[in-house]
Amino acid sequence: MLIALSYGCQPRSKRPPNTNPDPAVPTAIRWTGHTYALMRYGEPYFIKGAGGISHFEQLKEAGGNSIRVWDDADAGQILDEAQRMGLTVMLGLWVEREMESFDYEDQAAVERQYQRIKKTILKYRNHPALLLWCVGNEWAQEADNVKVYDEVNRLSKLVHQLDPNHPVSTAISPDSKRAVWLVSQRCPDLDILAVNSYALTEQLADFFKQGGWTKPYLISEYGAPAYWETPVSPWGAPDEPNSQQKRTSVRNFYQRHIGSTPPNCLGAYLFYWAAKQEETHTWFSVFDEAGHASSLVDLMQELWSGNKPANLAPVVQTLLIDGKPQLHRSYPSSPEEHEARFVVQDPEHDSLTYEWEVKPRAQPGTDYIGVPRPPLTGLITSASAATIRFRLPDEPGAYRLFANVYDSHGHVSTANFSFAVKPKRP
Repeated sequence: MLIALSYGCQPRSKRPPNTNPDPAVPTAIRWTGHTYALMRYGEPYFIKGAGGISHFEQLKEAGGNSIRVWDDADAGQILDEAQRMGLTVMLGLWVEREMESFDYEDQAAVERQYQRIKKTILKYRNHPALLLWCVGNEWAQEADNVKVYDEVNRLSKLVHQLDPNHPVSTAISPDSKRAVWLVSQRCPDLDILAVNSYALTEQLADFFKQGGWTKPYLISEYGAPAYWETPVSPWGAPDEPNSQQKRTSVRNFYQRHIGSTPPNCLGAYLFYWAAKQEETHTWFSVFDEAGHASSLVDLMQELWSGNKPANLAPVVQTLLIDGKPQLHRSYPSSPEEHEARFVVQDPEHDSLTYEWEVKPRAQPGTDYIGVPRPPLTGLITSASAATIRFRLPDEPGAYRLFANVYDSHGHVSTANFSFAVKPKRP
């Protein structure tokens, strides 16, 4: 069902703001007279969080206070570990998405989803680490059937019926005023709008104004400049920022959109507090697969707690390919060798070790999101040095050369070079 709507309509009625929540309630929303605030047992609680399912101890040490998970897989274990570490959890209630072929005209399937979510609420509603619920993630993308909005609101009502002690949110990508407007109109039982906003955060105030959202919000995903926001090569591969560029970007973002405590903002969750393959295995990963911490861990400690760590990650200055700073390049098929040099500086002058890898570019629909591809072998000379020589793969296609540097205090910093090998001429 296609939706054709006018932005001139008035938003539906909303609950009156709560000016004096019960201090015995685990989580509540308070209206201060000029902004909304999240309350935890009667005390103000600004979310300093990250999305992920591991490294809780490092999150706590950095000054973070909350984690976000997208569904209830291993929810009991995650909630227990969060409670042990003194953290809270934004617990996701997974809502099936139309862009993944779920049909909201299929009443039996919709009811099965409803009953599944009901069981999850009943199971975890009294857990002491629970902060709030999140009904779905990016379910509005490519959603033409208005019934998904109605179902999200029905699920929000269910949360309120079964658990009046924790607010309910939903997470969308606010890619247009339309998405915000539809949530405002059709989901009045939501308490909080969570946004995976990245660069779109600059437009949030306008989207909320035009879309009629006047309740509190939180930023449910932010982090390194996303691969859909960066320049791309002629063969479609996005240019990934290096570790230092990611650190600078996240610092500027946090200070502007989170640390400045904009009106009605309840806090934010950094993406992603672990290792994750998405376009590359390094793009959003705050840690690598072996548990080494990137410079974003150092940065978040400074932003969350106001204290810099005693030891910082190596600072990436540039990645040189054949003597030039390059983000991408295409080559004709050739046995010729090329030189790569990773230029870094360690703030404490720690001893550094290097690791280089060549990997085929991940492809949508296969390993784009999931398990990283294994590196190719036999292409790199002296892969543990700051300067190496590498050959092109024999097979034409898109590849990346990854450069990793490690200090002696468990840090990693990264950069990569995207390249394509052209087919041989007949």
